[in-house]
Amino acid sequence: MSAAMKSTMSMGRARLGMGIAKFRPTSAATARSFSAVTDPASASPSCVYTGPDATKQAGIDGLGITNIGTIYKNQTYEELAEHEERNNEGIFSNHDGCFAVDTGVFTGRSPSDKWIVKNEGSESDKNLWWGKVNQPMKPEVFDELFEKAVNHFNTLEKAYVFDGFCGASLASQKKVRFVHELAWQQHFVTNMFIRPETAAEIAEFDPDFTIINACSQVNEKWEEHGLNSEVAVAVNIEKKVAVILGTWYGGENKKGIFSLMNYWLPLEGIMPMHCSANIGKNGDTALFFGLSGTGKTTLSADPARNLIGDDEHGWDDDGTFNFEGGCYAKTINLSEETEPDIYRAIKRDAMLENVFLDENGTPDYFNVEKTQNGRVSYPIHHIPNHEPSSTGGHPQNVIFLTCDAFGVLPPVSK
Repeated sequence: MSAAMKSTMSMGRARLGMGIAKFRPTSAATARSFSAVTDPASASPSCVYTGPDATKQAGIDGLGITNIGTIYKNQTYEELAEHEERNNEGIFSNHDGCFAVDTGVFTGRSPSDKWIVKNEGSESDKNLWWGKVNQPMKPEVFDELFEKAVNHFNTLEKAYVFDGFCGASLASQKKVRFVHELAWQQHFVTNMFIRPETAAEIAEFDPDFTIINACSQVNEKWEEHGLNSEVAVAVNIEKKVAVILGTWYGGENKKGIFSLMNYWLPLEGIMPMHCSANIGKNGDTALFFGLSGTGKTTLSADPARNLIGDDEHGWDDDGTFNFEGGCYAKTINLSEETEPDIYRAIKRDAMLENVFLDENGTPDYFNVEKTQNGRVSYPIHHIPNHEPSSTGGHPQNVIFLTCDAFGVLPPVSK
């Protein structure tokens, strides 16, 4: 945590209250329970379950999580803001009230700590290319980590559940569920995944995959388990569940599902792509491929074109489609002059990660004391000229961004 952020947080709840005052939601919304919903076709998906059947009502009892008294499910942005403030999880910055968090030691993903269970003879065993990227984990090791996460959640008084979707194409869309101990991580997935608009959309929700994020817990037996550290992101495709231990970085939630889309979609004849996409007024779709930091998000946020998405897409028989419901932009050296659309997207409901804040809670996007990987997540509708369907036709232009600092490639080549 940066010294400035520590200083700001130490000023206590009074300053936090001042920072959120003009945005404070009414408490009535938070108190509403699902049982009060009379018309799920138009009602908000936000609900609160309390009592001995809370986990059953939330749909997580089948995971073995059965002892939590209160479950907050699909909370609105206003409700999440109340929880973030009450739990003292971060700071409401002076950049239009955007919430800011510090993820601790990990300010990026930990790829060497990502594992996939090798279920001998299973479909995933046959289809995966095992190696340094798809590191195999023994089923019994996964079971121990899963039990550790479940046992931890069963000690909590409250937890957060998000049910949403990945993939704008209904033909291949996946239902995803996240179980979190922190409100800000629910905020993150609410930004990044496709949000249900009504209770009816998730009334009979049977997730294709569930991620249990027990970020506060570490795996003390990592050496015995043959892993690389006390951090573990463990995925069991056959059991349709993953566990996150030891890292608070929000991007692990997003990339965990992206990895699964990279597994699922090719089996359906669909190409998953790590790229951004936008569409012109004449329906011409462009794709921007490149590694992290090469400019996918920046170049796709073009005021003359509509944004389809900034990072994860699929290409099927009908054209291209976004996987996500939001954007996850780097903030290093960000200014309104150089990247106006992204800068203006940083407002209420967006969330800053690992961005330096001064003593007044003002972000300094040029200060990389904490990390060069400062980020902001925001719902895609924060970009005014986004494409509402999150889809486009077959691409007419495909651009590969190299960010070649060595001059091997020319600045522009065709």
